[in-house]
Amino acid sequence: MSTRKHEVPDALLDELLANYQKPEDLIGENGLLKQLTKRLVERALDAEMTAHLGHERHAPVANASGNTRNGRSRKTLKGEFGELPIEVPRDREGSFEPQIVPKHQTRWTGFDDKVLSLYARGMTVREIQAHLQEMYGAEVSPSLISNVTDAVVDEVKVWQSRPLDTIYPIVYLDCIHVKVRDGAVRAKAVYLAIGITLTGEKEVLGLWLSQNEGAKFWLQVVTELKNRGVQDIFIACVDGLKGFPEAIEAVFPATTVQLCIVHMVRHSLNYVSWKRRAEVAADLKRIYTSATVEEAELRLGEFEARWDTDYPPIGQSWRRHWERLTPFFDFPPEIRKVIYTTNAIESVNYSLRKLTRHRGAFPSDEALVKLLYLALRNISKKWTMPIRDWKAARIQFMMPPGPDRLVADSKPLRLPLAGHARSAPAVACGCTSAPSPAWPVPPARGCAMTCGGSPRPCTVR
Repeated sequence: MSTRKHEVPDALLDELLANYQKPEDLIGENGLLKQLTKRLVERALDAEMTAHLGHERHAPVANASGNTRNGRSRKTLKGEFGELPIEVPRDREGSFEPQIVPKHQTRWTGFDDKVLSLYARGMTVREIQAHLQEMYGAEVSPSLISNVTDAVVDEVKVWQSRPLDTIYPIVYLDCIHVKVRDGAVRAKAVYLAIGITLTGEKEVLGLWLSQNEGAKFWLQVVTELKNRGVQDIFIACVDGLKGFPEAIEAVFPATTVQLCIVHMVRHSLNYVSWKRRAEVAADLKRIYTSATVEEAELRLGEFEARWDTDYPPIGQSWRRHWERLTPFFDFPPEIRKVIYTTNAIESVNYSLRKLTRHRGAFPSDEALVKLLYLALRNISKKWTMPIRDWKAARIQFMMPPGPDRLVADSKPLRLPLAGHARSAPAVACGCTSAPSPAWPVPPARGCAMTCGGSPRPCTVR
């Protein structure tokens, strides 16, 4: 029976392992695997040189230019096996381009990925250096590690400016603070935006750095989202920062702004003594777990009757923000939690804080952005499924599937949420005919009106 391609014969393995006694003989610093890797790489390089020249070593020259071998050069590869010194053949014309170990490459394939993986887990340059030395016996300079991580800077710029989807049913906006050494150590604001796509999948839309959190900078963020192609956001879930909802509505006037209930509850409990927090939290929960907005308002009245004497600011705050707190009641109970909390982005923030907490202060904005980008890239790899109960949410949004969700003039077709009255559309041509009773008309067709005695399509706005 013939041996399959690339299959190592058992006889050869027996010969290689003839002197094997302990694991170090195989995987140690001078073990068989390292020696075998060195020999195989050098043999492959010799084979590449033979193919390049067209003749074996010491054989007659077989190429028209008369090019021949010209000794060897030495280089040291770094990888999981530690440091591996190899000899690379040279030719007189200098035209040989090795494939298995390209020119100027000193790190084995996958080594850079390991460095980036360690950096993405919050390790400092010095910690990565010590880890590589301890695990692989590879001495790596801090400058090399910095050069590897700097390679993602251009990737970040491309990612941050990439085109976005036209419509996002839900967008979560939040901010964390991280210390950066900018002359003096300062706490800088890191703005994050996470969108839910039409298929129910989460997507990090971008991250931005600023000196502090404010509605003015959030206005710049949402403006950038629009400039990158976002035409409509159905619901924006935000915290209670003053001026934040107005900043969103200035760019996306039709967007419904939902204040995060969790943030609101936390803010309310700041007024409450520790002993009574459980009672107050339970009564607040009765408000936002009500079946309807009318029931919720009734529960709020009951809360005020019980607690206004001791904690009047709580009821006042809920009344003041009531319009922003209640949009989620237009949706079925199964998907309300997706809307009324920013848990989707809070979990991301929690992961980022774990990485940055023990770092003290970052040396620069660039170092911080590199870490956050790599961390977000790792986090987003786990988002392989639509959010829970998205099918029900999509039906409730009444979003037409696919590209037909846009009308003829490329504006998003915004259909009302459940429980909201809708008015008849205006007719672009200015005719006074009554709209079709079948409204809303499928966006691919528009509406058919009789204008000037002959039917023609009109644009529904």
